[in-house]
Amino acid sequence: MADSMQFDLVAPERKLASVEEAIEVMVPGADGDLTVMPGHAPMLTTLRPGKLTLVTRTETYSYAVTGGFAEITPEGVTVLAERSLPAEEFTKEVHDHLIEEARRVHEEAHPSVADLTAKLLADMEAMGTHMTL
Repeated sequence: MADSMQFDLVAPERKLASVEEAIEVMVPGADGDLTVMPGHAPMLTTLRPGKLTLVTRTETYSYAVTGGFAEITPEGVTVLAERSLPAEEFTKEVHDHLIEEARRVHEEAHPSVADLTAKLLADMEAMGTHMTL
């Protein structure tokens, strides 16, 4: 079994990371956080707003993601994020803007999806704590 894996993080605006020597990736999955290591069983998961962490042998990188998908294979992880920023670019102002957008979506949502938009809003609010704002 390999001792490292490929990691790619792509958002519509830009490619944020492409690393061949990842040893661990912590993903904010929609059904709960998961840690991916080389040799992980193949799976697809949707993402919830939260902190994604990439660990290499020498560095640890953190990113804020607002949602998207992760494809996991034994050889690596590919994340297609709705929006993503490196932790150092995730400011209180950025977080406040995301909260404002989530509140507006929740307020304008049809009653049939009110629970889903309430969860989105709660996850977006919690992201500030996870990103240590």
